[in-house]
Amino acid sequence: MRIFGVGTAGTPEVAASAHPQHPSAPIPVIGPGVGETLRVPLGETGFETFPLMLGAAEFGWNVDLETSHEILDRYVEFGGNAVHTADGFSGGRSEHIIGQWLRSRGRRDGIVLSARIGSHADNPGLGSVNLVRAVEGSLTRLGVDRIDVLYLDATFDATTNIEDTLATVEWLREAGKIGAVGAFGFSPERLVEARILASAGYPRIEVLDAPYNLVRRQPFEGDMRLVAGAQTLAVTPSHALEHGFLSGRHRNKARASQGVRGQQLREHLNRRGNRILRALDQVADELQVPVAAVSIAWLLAQRTVIAPIVNTFATQHVDELMQGAGVALSRQQIADLTRAGD
Repeated sequence: MRIFGVGTAGTPEVAASAHPQHPSAPIPVIGPGVGETLRVPLGETGFETFPLMLGAAEFGWNVDLETSHEILDRYVEFGGNAVHTADGFSGGRSEHIIGQWLRSRGRRDGIVLSARIGSHADNPGLGSVNLVRAVEGSLTRLGVDRIDVLYLDATFDATTNIEDTLATVEWLREAGKIGAVGAFGFSPERLVEARILASAGYPRIEVLDAPYNLVRRQPFEGDMRLVAGAQTLAVTPSHALEHGFLSGRHRNKARASQGVRGQQLREHLNRRGNRILRALDQVADELQVPVAAVSIAWLLAQRTVIAPIVNTFATQHVDELMQGAGVALSRQQIADLTRAGD
């Protein structure tokens, strides 16, 4: 069995070796340094990214500083180069942790750094004044001069005039404080409005973060995907593993009684969720790769998806997550997984 690069992204073939539990079975190896050869264009932004972004939603909340730095180290060791955070993650603590890591490791030049703005309690929404303050706050916490990809978070702000927001974004870009522009929490209609404004000279939204995975298929699989395709947006779906549910049965069983995350897991432990887990188990067994890797590979096989955003709690989980970038599912496997969630 030979396993090629990431879905439809056209990445190079990945070397194969033996799976530790099945010595005679070849699997794709994304090992230290190997992943550096896996780079895909982040849409039309001019950036190139590893086809898996490391999310920092747990940093400063469920993951302490030392473990966060170890996770970042492991991700980069495997060839990863894209780190995603938000001003609302842990009240800004996530950004502080990433900033400390960038300085201590001297890694800024090699990282595509993205930040989502609009959900911090001090500067909520996308109004011009709050947007400038939020970006300045993130830059300070991160300890950098520029955010490579600024995601505009409209989750709590559906009323601000998008023209005013994009005018402010234009100023921030001209000032060298941001690079490319992304969107989160935008409706398809608002994305269309933003593209019309872009044709008139305003900054163009080029990246889209839409929660999407095998369990959470809607609302992305509808007008949102049609708009993303028509606008050639690079989709970087968050919640790629649905709070860990799509990482495997054994973890679900171990965590189903634990706090907020346990409640989120229990919501999916129904007939449909179990059907999806069985399909994941079957494909993971066929390919002899981790279940989480199969979940990521399914996302990467979807049209317009460039690099899922994946959060993790532990350093040892990074290894199996990175395998997802080297697994190419067959058409039958993709169909079986998709059908399980229908």
